[in-house]
Amino acid sequence: MAIEDDVVVVGGGLAGLTAALAAARDGAQVRVISHKESTLRQASGLVDVLGYPPGGEGPVVDPFDAIPDLPDEHPYRRVGVEGVREGLALFDDVAGYAGDHTDRNALVPTFGGTVKPTARYPDSVVAGLASDRRDAVLVGFETVVDFDAALAADHLEAAGVPFAVRGATTRFPGGFRADAAVTRLARALDENERVERADGPAGVSTTVPAREALAERVKPHLGDAGRVGFPAMLGLDHPDEVRADLRSLLGADVFEVPMAPPSLPGMRLQSRFEAALREADVALTSGNPVVDHERSGESGDRVDAVVVERNGARVPHYADQFVLATGGLVGKGIDSDRSGVREPIFDCRVAAPDDRYDWFDEDAFGDHPFARFGVETDDDLRPADADGDPTFDNLRAAGAVLGGYDFAAEKSGSGVSLSTGVVAGRRASEATR
Repeated sequence: MAIEDDVVVVGGGLAGLTAALAAARDGAQVRVISHKESTLRQASGLVDVLGYPPGGEGPVVDPFDAIPDLPDEHPYRRVGVEGVREGLALFDDVAGYAGDHTDRNALVPTFGGTVKPTARYPDSVVAGLASDRRDAVLVGFETVVDFDAALAADHLEAAGVPFAVRGATTRFPGGFRADAAVTRLARALDENERVERADGPAGVSTTVPAREALAERVKPHLGDAGRVGFPAMLGLDHPDEVRADLRSLLGADVFEVPMAPPSLPGMRLQSRFEAALREADVALTSGNPVVDHERSGESGDRVDAVVVERNGARVPHYADQFVLATGGLVGKGIDSDRSGVREPIFDCRVAAPDDRYDWFDEDAFGDHPFARFGVETDDDLRPADADGDPTFDNLRAAGAVLGGYDFAAEKSGSGVSLSTGVVAGRRASEATR
């Protein structure tokens, strides 16, 4: 057997990329293997550590104060407060987000008009924080149907935000098709393309830069508001420049409202992580699924390779250490059917009741056990059997594949991915020495 890499990470989401970067920065030769593009492009771009405690009242003001009171099986209890801080520190270095000046959550308005407690957020949303008491206008576009500005404004007022907020809808400037992708509109703002002026003389075609044309459409709706929010599509490559120009043209602060996927803030974040991985010489292999593994050892307790299926062939990737970061039930890192719940690559144990009716609560908004299904680990993040003993000596798990927490209810998904990712990556690297 030829060792090709020190560490192989299976999965290209936030947990996998974090584990890979942590291991590489610790001196390991690292490869990331992912089936598809990173799931970061589907994420909001916000980083939630802990917004609501399990079964408790919320929102959480200081996630770090709440972590010691979480159930023993929660991933945060495995890595501890220090592990969470290490994950955020790596993220801060890569992303340069706001929020690193405090342990307290910020309240970020989202596209549905809800207010989300979050620990890190892009600079593009800072002017829209719910703690800001300046009046706001939300602007939507006729063809961007995922963001109903008037409805979002009504929901924010109903939530009791300490400012007046109104919603307005207008056409995006230029002759773009009604089904133009959000990324196409963002590119127009990135490049400041010239588009037809909305109020040009009859019969005369005049063009202006896209940012100026957008400001012309928004000004009549602004009134005395000190800030204006747009769906998160103000440029993909140059969002800071786009916002600065719009701020100057409108005479008001400009912010973005996080959107449903595809998420431009998520794409921007993906680009930053990929740049950091390239700088750290991490190899990225994508496009083919990992379907199996090879093992050795007296009792088969050591992973030798993961097996990728490529054009009908089974291709092994050998390494000294492995990190499993394939996602949960939604990401297909955990499979379920009428016979039970399983982790499909390494057959790691996933605890679940035998009776499927015990997997969920009768109340649609109740406490659903299936939301906490996932791989159980020892304190070294190695997947464990029913007795708590590691299944493999050289395999660790990170992110949504882990059990013991409900990321959707807690608003803790990104925090768990970062903290378990950085700890799993560093421990895998240390084990190669």
